[in-house]
Amino acid sequence: MVALALLGCATVWAGDDLRTEVVATGLQNPWGLAFIGDGRMLVTERPGRIRVVQADGQVGAPLGGLPKVDAVGQGGLLDVITDRDFARNRKLYFCYAEPAGPGQQGNSTALAAARLSDDATRLEQVQVLFSQRPKFGSRAHFGCRIVDTGDGHLFLTLGDRFSRMADAQTLDNHHGKVVRIGKDGSVPNDNPFSQRTDALPEIWSLGHRNLQGATLGPDGHLWTLEHGPQGGDELNRPEKGKNYGWPVITYGENYGGGAIGEGLTAQPGLEQPIHHWTPSIAPSGMAFVTSTRYGPDWVGSLLVGSLKFRYLAHLTLKGSKVVREEKLLTDLKQRVRDVRQGPDGYIYLLTDERNGELLRLVLP
Repeated sequence: MVALALLGCATVWAGDDLRTEVVATGLQNPWGLAFIGDGRMLVTERPGRIRVVQADGQVGAPLGGLPKVDAVGQGGLLDVITDRDFARNRKLYFCYAEPAGPGQQGNSTALAAARLSDDATRLEQVQVLFSQRPKFGSRAHFGCRIVDTGDGHLFLTLGDRFSRMADAQTLDNHHGKVVRIGKDGSVPNDNPFSQRTDALPEIWSLGHRNLQGATLGPDGHLWTLEHGPQGGDELNRPEKGKNYGWPVITYGENYGGGAIGEGLTAQPGLEQPIHHWTPSIAPSGMAFVTSTRYGPDWVGSLLVGSLKFRYLAHLTLKGSKVVREEKLLTDLKQRVRDVRQGPDGYIYLLTDERNGELLRLVLP
């Protein structure tokens, strides 16, 4: 068993009234969080493990049955979500860096479905639903957030693989794209490019860099977070068939300085972000607050984790416009990887550290 901390046994004040309670510790670079009932949670660890965290903070042994994971650089076992009907079917979805097969080279992001065994010790009926094409030898920009649309489909975010950024502008590959598939791996007929012979049919939107945050908003639309280069992190609402500009337009610049391409921030036919950050905060997990646990003013606001500056950003929205941004938990000093609202209405965070923590946000 991994070392643990029981709920409420460690408390750190942050912000005006907000504080964190440590639910569990001893997690190695945790990446994704999902709720499975009775206060229990699934947590992925990037090296290639899924663990069950009990309601009392006890962290279980790694689940059996996972496919081979290419845990290199930013890659590994990444996001996880449960099916909306999990209480009945025990189905979950996870995405990961998938190595190439025998005699081949490279890796890419894959999305798989599985059933959690009745005793919650292993995955059963594992099925790969989608594999990003083409495979490419890279340690960076896997994307890999999953969103259940509520109508039988899944969104998956995909990075541009870092050195293949021009691929984000073409439809013959999955690099720098959001894709949409059925829960059985099928391609929806109403996908924007499903009838085009020059495009991969899973593509929903293009022109993205490295999307590491995604959620369904209260408006029913997909919202995403995307890492810019040096500056230019973006908050977007990717819409069907639209192009979000990377690398033709960006508010960032090359690492070390210098314009990317022609140094444009806008061009006709390319979408502008809802909000952008310069300098980069390295946004990852995100969650809309629908709970009244934190007072009525928080309902409808958006929480965004910062990996670079190790805080939680609180965005107040008016429609799809950000009208205020606050920095919370500035004394946390840990990389905030995932942000989720639990069935109990509380917000939970994962910190991406070698001794990572699962935290719960509470008010006194």
